[in-house]
Amino acid sequence: MNALSTEPKKSALLVIDVQESFRARPYWSDKHLADFIANSNALIQRCQEAGIAVVRVFHTDGEALSTNPFAIESDLVKPLKELASFDAALTIYKHKHSALVDTGLKGWLHANGIQKLIICGIRTEQCCETTARHASDEGWDVDFASRATLTFDMHSPDGQLVTAEQIMQRTETVLAGRFATII
Repeated sequence: MNALSTEPKKSALLVIDVQESFRARPYWSDKHLADFIANSNALIQRCQEAGIAVVRVFHTDGEALSTNPFAIESDLVKPLKELASFDAALTIYKHKHSALVDTGLKGWLHANGIQKLIICGIRTEQCCETTARHASDEGWDVDFASRATLTFDMHSPDGQLVTAEQIMQRTETVLAGRFATII
């Protein structure tokens, strides 16, 4: 009979797409930025103090032009200026919504014995949620730090305003108890 382990699972924090590229998007808003930055910086600091690896994830896509804010050539694929500086255990560049697709992250996590992922970043319902679902499906335990995620108001297909708060609530609802623990 195997005894249950009381040791905490080895974890990594994924800081997803917290980059200047978003400021160049028409939907960008500073409305929730201060809270997001305060929560993200506190989470990163706590993880570093606890010896948890912090992985920086950047999103790149589209044409390699200086006018494309998600191209390296734009000089916008860099941390948001308000984000506290930290030494990343790993930096990856992704081209899909999930940070686990074609980035080498999966191999690095396995090689380092990571069993739990903590997710924060930009956008709550896109790259953060997609990575959380993918990670859960791949067998990792996932903590979703929703107050350390940021999103923006959107319009539904029928033109109704869907607020960032509503999007966050929806994301928490669909992830909780299925794909992640909301922290």
